Amino acid sequence: MNILLLGSGGREHALAWKMAASPLTDRLYCAPGNAGIAQEAECIALDLADHAGIVAFCRNNKIDLVVVGPEAPLCAGIVDNLEAAGIKAFGPSRAASSSPSFLRPGVVMLSARFAPSRSISSGALTKLPNPNTTRDGDA
Repeated sequence: MNILLLGSGGREHALAWKMAASPLTDRLYCAPGNAGIAQEAECIALDLADHAGIVAFCRNNKIDLVVVGPEAPLCAGIVDNLEAAGIKAFGPSRAASSSPSFLRPGVVMLSARFAPSRSISSGALTKLPNPNTTRDGDA
């Protein structure tokens, strides 16, 4: 399997180390990577904000799976763009990556502690009090 790992931090280094050790991995690329990751994968210069460039790289190099580490490309919709191009990707969609309620069901299922919260629609936000206003008599 040809894999592209996106990111350059410690989390991505740990992922690269484990994926490189897998007998299922034929080629492992990382964009942009770092010196440590370069010991496990071929680091390539791709702009993580250039989704079309990432899709083109995947097609040109017959990438079977893209693993996305950093939050910025997830929130920018890289997984949505890859899947729309028919490329398998590991990571949440744009909508799920920017929503705390995406994580909550899994955390609750594992019986982990989670701060009380509730989900509201954007329309409900207009009904919430404005924290920047003052009541009569406040300074």
